[in-house]
Amino acid sequence: MKKSIEVTGMHCGHCAASVEAALMNLAGVKKAKANHETNEAVVTLSGDVADEAIRAAVEGAGFTCGKIVEKKGLFG
Repeated sequence: MKKSIEVTGMHCGHCAASVEAALMNLAGVKKAKANHETNEAVVTLSGDVADEAIRAAVEGAGFTCGKIVEKKGLFG
């Protein structure tokens, strides 16, 4: 399963890397990719990860977490 996360406050690649590192520290996150230009992070999950845990990780890294939505479909 993949989830898309709206992240505001990222201004550069280092910001995106901080978000990725915070998300990768969550149990059940297999892959995390953040993009400061689109204000989005996408996580690939190997297990169930609560949206509250994702939100806490993003905010703990110093950024604002908006909507978290499950990506569905073949190219999700």
